[in-house]
Amino acid sequence: MNLKKILTSDDIILSLSASTKKEVIREMVECLHQRGKIEDKEAALQAIMEREKKMSTGLEKGVALPHGKCEAVKELVAAIALKHEGVDFGCLDGQPAKIFIMTLSPLNRSGPHIQFLAEITRLLKNKEKREKILQAQSEEEVLEILCS
Repeated sequence: MNLKKILTSDDIILSLSASTKKEVIREMVECLHQRGKIEDKEAALQAIMEREKKMSTGLEKGVALPHGKCEAVKELVAAIALKHEGVDFGCLDGQPAKIFIMTLSPLNRSGPHIQFLAEITRLLKNKEKREKILQAQSEEEVLEILCS
């Protein structure tokens, strides 16, 4: 999967102001809404929060992948955000999440959604890649590290 077809440097937040799970999700949804990628930000927020109620999308090693499906998007959209101090995201290892990759897709399309999540999970298993992302000085650098 070519991540650069989904993500641009404009979809990256180098330093989140959020300090809670809900604030992280809201800030990332707002980022995509401002770029015209989400039509109804409240519907998008609700879709992701509903998914979080079922089971946290906080993985391990400082990574969280909040995601959802809703009518607020016409195609798969994604955003990346960093919070160096970390946020309690209910991660499996009990550690705070520092790297957040959020995705939303239309209700009727599962294939790209699952492919994206699988690819991101595979890439972020690499400790060196995670460390480089957190050290990145620009949005473009984050994108290059993730896609290399």
